[in-house]
Amino acid sequence: MTQTSVVLIGLEPTLIDFSDPAYAAFPGMSAAKVQAGLDADVASLNALGYAAELCLVDFGETAEEVLRKTLKARSFDCVLLGAGVRLVPKNTPLFEKLINIVHEYAPGSRLCFNTGPTDSAQAVQRWFPPAA
Repeated sequence: MTQTSVVLIGLEPTLIDFSDPAYAAFPGMSAAKVQAGLDADVASLNALGYAAELCLVDFGETAEEVLRKTLKARSFDCVLLGAGVRLVPKNTPLFEKLINIVHEYAPGSRLCFNTGPTDSAQAVQRWFPPAA
């Protein structure tokens, strides 16, 4: 049986200014907490039998190329775009660019969305329930 492959796309946590009011929806977050949450999500997905990996991007300088390279390297059954990219209004242009790259380079992948750096497994499981 082939593992369901998942890529989790998110912002590089060390680049986020958590004092920026745009990130007020994520109180108490820090780069270390976000990275720990992302790492835990990947570990959780892998423990559940998925083949999960992170793709961390910047705010646009190289984000498109980083994602393009990741999607060219292998195919993914599921693409998760993180809350930091989607839910912060000033990141909308970046979100659009990333969605269009996914559309072009992974057209057969299912899209899913988490609400923060701790519930990615639930988002993936909505489309790909774990094997019994």
